Amino acid sequence: MSRLRIALLNAAHDGADTRRNFRREIAADLTEFHVTEGELPDSFNFDGCIVTGSRASVYWDEPWIQDLKRWTGDAIETGMPFLGVCYGHQLLADVLGGSVEDMGEYEIGYREVEHDESSPLFEGIDSEFTVFTTHSDRVATLPPGADQIARNDYGVHGFRKGNVFGVQFHPEYDKATARSVASGKDELSDATLSSVLEGINDENYAAACEAKTLFDNFTAFVRKQQSVSSRVASAADD
Repeated sequence: MSRLRIALLNAAHDGADTRRNFRREIAADLTEFHVTEGELPDSFNFDGCIVTGSRASVYWDEPWIQDLKRWTGDAIETGMPFLGVCYGHQLLADVLGGSVEDMGEYEIGYREVEHDESSPLFEGIDSEFTVFTTHSDRVATLPPGADQIARNDYGVHGFRKGNVFGVQFHPEYDKATARSVASGKDELSDATLSSVLEGINDENYAAACEAKTLFDNFTAFVRKQQSVSSRVASAADD
């Protein structure tokens, strides 16, 4: 069986940690594009696509964001499966007609999230599970026709519309990335930062590793869609 080809749209301005984390977690051939520098695929010849986190906001008026939105919308129209993480989750919601807003606060650190057991993305994951979060924007309104598949007290933590999935949390993070990101948040008070860093420990990280299962679930979904497309193409040739 050939390996999946997945486009990794890296929206992190300093993408080394993002690259390392996704390459570790995704069992596929990843082709990386540095979208903040204007890099985008010149075709839709991929089995699936992942949009990463970013320190940007989807409502910023920057050329690379507008270009990314246009390419993503066109790719979704082809039926390509998508997974968005944090910023990627918000971008997909925006492209599909939802809305994103500033929360006026940070959700950061290990938190509990619930899923409704309806989505293949969360198969094998407890209905209440631990994740690492770091965001000050959120999906305020779901896209028309989308289903919320995960949430907590801060709002939407997962949605699905057709072949498109988004999650607000960061299942790809290792402890080093969590510490680095938290330490870079100058907006946090000393007390909050100290509490977040104290929580980045072996116990919480081990609990959060359960959420990594969603990456295998996403690639299984992509593989299934690939099989469906092959059968449709074969039937059309008969």
